[in-house]
Amino acid sequence: MTFGTKGFLAGISMIAMLAAATPGVRANETVLKAQSDSNQWAVAGHDYGNTRFSPLKQINTENAGKLTLAYSFSLASLRSNESSPIVIGNTLYVSSSWGPKYVYALDAATGARKWTWEPDIPEDVLQYACCDVNNRGVTYADGKIFVGRLDGKLTALDAATGKALWTTKVVDYKQGSVITSPPLVVRDKVITGFGGGEYGVRGSLQAFDINTGKQVWQTFTVPSPDEPGGDTWKGDSAQHGGGAAWLVGSYDPKSDTVYWGTSNPGPWNTAVRSTGDGNFGKLTNLYTASTVAFDPNTGKIKWHIQTTPADAWDYDGVNEAVLADLKIGGSTVPALMKADRNGYFFVANRETGKVLSAEKYVFSNWAKKWDVATMRAVEDPDKRPGPNHPAKDICPNLIGGKNWQPMSFNPQTGLVYIPSNNVCMDWSVSDVAYKRGVFYLGAEFPTKEGPGGFLGELVAWDPVAQKKVWSIKEDLPFNGGTLTTGGGLVFAGNIHGDFRAIDAKSGKVLWSKNLGSGIGAGPVTYQVDGKQYVAIVVGRTAALPAFLGEVGKKMTAAAPEGGSLFVFSVQ
Repeated sequence: MTFGTKGFLAGISMIAMLAAATPGVRANETVLKAQSDSNQWAVAGHDYGNTRFSPLKQINTENAGKLTLAYSFSLASLRSNESSPIVIGNTLYVSSSWGPKYVYALDAATGARKWTWEPDIPEDVLQYACCDVNNRGVTYADGKIFVGRLDGKLTALDAATGKALWTTKVVDYKQGSVITSPPLVVRDKVITGFGGGEYGVRGSLQAFDINTGKQVWQTFTVPSPDEPGGDTWKGDSAQHGGGAAWLVGSYDPKSDTVYWGTSNPGPWNTAVRSTGDGNFGKLTNLYTASTVAFDPNTGKIKWHIQTTPADAWDYDGVNEAVLADLKIGGSTVPALMKADRNGYFFVANRETGKVLSAEKYVFSNWAKKWDVATMRAVEDPDKRPGPNHPAKDICPNLIGGKNWQPMSFNPQTGLVYIPSNNVCMDWSVSDVAYKRGVFYLGAEFPTKEGPGGFLGELVAWDPVAQKKVWSIKEDLPFNGGTLTTGGGLVFAGNIHGDFRAIDAKSGKVLWSKNLGSGIGAGPVTYQVDGKQYVAIVVGRTAALPAFLGEVGKKMTAAAPEGGSLFVFSVQ
């Protein structure tokens, strides 16, 4: 893949795309202003397009080996710390696990604490949090910090003081619905989803007034029988159909569209909600395991891409949509990129929803290919489990070719950097009945190691050619998210706690430091008073290994639990 001119690079830059939007009309003016300042890290994914690309280049391939610790900060909360900090001006905002137990505002250059907010989180949240008591960060807009909580609430804080301005109930957490990811602010609305696909909730996306916390709209991501798509569900199964939008959203100011991924359908036994085999016809279980495009003003669904119809493998479609303009076939395409859990890398036109390509980025055998023409996978019938039909050696595992850990896109290299997994499984279904607040699964899924003698891999992927350019193999899965920069670097950690600076073009490791606990979070970078910093939160996952048998035991043994923020610079 070749790049012609600086003008082309600017064309695929999300910053340029955002700057072209009309402030206050197409997006929130304060968010756009913050994103346009390359010194800051204003949104969880750096920008509305979740590119996780920073143009900062003071730290680069020439001096990355000289990185040293600027400061560290204890989050005072162990277990599954997965937050990506945000940086506004000279203030860094970071949340901890357990609720969050704390939200901190720190001096971004020194780590000096400015304020601490401690919400009152019920002690019983753990039993309703499928996959741990994590919190992946906070959101900024209009002088406020917005925090999604494990107790199903959304809180707005004064960014200067940490004072709570309002708190609103999004969902009843005791049905199995917790909020673990930061919301998205578009104009005067704070938009959030929640988890619970494993508990048989009915997923939805909701918008709240930025000043009052009052609900403005709610759109269910699992339609009722009388709504469009309602006939894709068997009987009344949609009322506990999952489809939760629990990860992060993206936003395109030009088309005024919000994009969100949805989770697996419930229960895992497909016979309850579909045909129980590959002949599911129209019983595809919309809008689960999908990317859904919404109107941020009304919540109306514009279009969808269902990447795993009638999902039988827990292939959540929640992974983040990364937005950038790509040069494809001689034309510049407004693209949406997604490394789906089902093992396929999707490139679509983000304005129309048309899938342009879908290719395997990890070893995947549940389907022979994903057919762009039919918008369905060509499945291997032996790999689809159902009643009286257990399936063996299915790849990827339910944690996916990629899980929640964020990927990044560098417009200078044209590559996406994907923290991927190489794990497989067997699968058999069983009878199941819904009980509120309890797992609603109906399946057994013993884990197996993937082929090749490795379980994880950092993959540099060309989204236009749809091919791997380089990779770093890992002995364990579920490694950290990625950051890429104008200095020609990729930053990523692993479950052993090794945090690394990598040459974005070659994959050569230029610097590595063990931080004492496993890393799942995505790193961030920012600049204060002319000095660039790189920040990472550490704290190994605790609950997820329980789903993964012997592989999970290795993950737990790889590093102790932790809970700290580390910030590095070149002195």
